[in-house]
Amino acid sequence: MARVSGQGMRSGLPVWRVEAGGTDLDAAADLVPGEDVGRGPALDRDLEPGTADDWYRRVPAVGQVLAEGWDLSAATVLVGENGAGKSTVVEAVAAAYGMGPEGGSRGSRHRTRRTESGLARELRLLRGVGAGRRGFFLRAETMHSFYTYLEENPGGPDPAFHEMSHGESFLALIGDRMMYPGLYVLDEPESALSFTGCLALLQHLHDLVRTGSQVLLSTHSPLLAALPGAVIWEVGEWGLRRSEWADLDLVQRWRGFLDDPHRYLRHVLDD
Repeated sequence: MARVSGQGMRSGLPVWRVEAGGTDLDAAADLVPGEDVGRGPALDRDLEPGTADDWYRRVPAVGQVLAEGWDLSAATVLVGENGAGKSTVVEAVAAAYGMGPEGGSRGSRHRTRRTESGLARELRLLRGVGAGRRGFFLRAETMHSFYTYLEENPGGPDPAFHEMSHGESFLALIGDRMMYPGLYVLDEPESALSFTGCLALLQHLHDLVRTGSQVLLSTHSPLLAALPGAVIWEVGEWGLRRSEWADLDLVQRWRGFLDDPHRYLRHVLDD
């Protein structure tokens, strides 16, 4: 296993390291109340650790986390192609922290159809002393059903998310749920956001980190990947590797496309 960095239990981060171990998801969800606790029927969290042939174990990024562990920073960004394992990893960290696997705060009972892997139960999260215990998971692909869950199980004066545009609802939810010190996990939030919306999100995430929160972000957006101070991990067939923003394949391809769109398009379009 990779050598643990010097953060140790002195770290003030909600989660400073992820490694193989085991998590009681019910206990994790009950540690700290959140805005979504108690809404709806009890969530069946009886998802057993997978066997050696489970699909997620064949994902290089997952295998690396289980074999070597993974140190998190105050701001951690994952980038990579579709299917590389970004969402699988951040979803498992969120669930191991006690958040709903389809989005929500700690103790959220929102679920439509179970699709998450068993990875969360195989992880152990090392937590910093004195760190904020709140958290929220924004999983872009399930936010529409999450808004319905909030409407059908009222627990407070929530904004009327369904009456907003897609991007407006995302920013409203983030502003409403991501305020206090804690761990905030976002999976591809750019799917709903314009360029200016991404800038607004970037500013909010930066402010969260500056005031003592921790951010874990999976993204295809070069703009969001430029979150100041973030440690960036490029995900692919090699697993997880640290990278500088300018060296990311994502950034280089976007730069090449914007410099000369026709050069790219003539390789993919039939004239």
